[in-house]
Amino acid sequence: MNEPTTTREEMLKFLLESDIRDSRVMGAMATVPREEFVPPGVRHLAYGQNALAIGHGQTISTPFIVASMTELLELQNSEKLLEIGTGCGYQTAVLCEIIKEVWSMEIVPEVAAMGAANLTRMGYFPKLKVGDGSDGWASQAPFDRVLLTATSPRIPPVLLKQLKVGGIALGPEREDLERGHGRSEVLARYVRTEQGFERSVIYGVRFVPMTGKVRDRAPHI
Repeated sequence: MNEPTTTREEMLKFLLESDIRDSRVMGAMATVPREEFVPPGVRHLAYGQNALAIGHGQTISTPFIVASMTELLELQNSEKLLEIGTGCGYQTAVLCEIIKEVWSMEIVPEVAAMGAANLTRMGYFPKLKVGDGSDGWASQAPFDRVLLTATSPRIPPVLLKQLKVGGIALGPEREDLERGHGRSEVLARYVRTEQGFERSVIYGVRFVPMTGKVRDRAPHI
């Protein structure tokens, strides 16, 4: 049996040193057993600061990214949140530790089944749906928060329009660099106001690409 290369306690220390300060986020990261959401062969790597493959071309984000994105959502306890990309369910579980209304979508049926099984086994019961996240979940809109866990050219306008005024959308976006230098990815944050949307760039990231209709849609609001 593989010995853990990093413990949960070491992960939490790293998060504190990386300026994760929200006590609810830290509490969720301390509570959710990350090793239960990764494939058996890499459980000893669960608390290290690397993304891990979970199958079907998908990954589980690093603990820092999960904690940081959760903190950037500025959750209190009453928000209704739409997550695009259930994946293995780890980020979903962290969200469930903080708020009650988590609605999560996954486009890959096999990954959706894995995420649902992990969440149920660990006692988390968000609302789950298999489908194209670029359409959002119109029947349940509006949402206070929208979180994307895959990269798109821009967060799809359909999702932004499912936000309440004052709501926050967060997700990785792809930016074209100067000719010959390829593309980069950034974590972008949108706040919906009465006048429209305020966008800010947080830091550089790297995620798997979002699939589905988003590839065929215009990238701007």
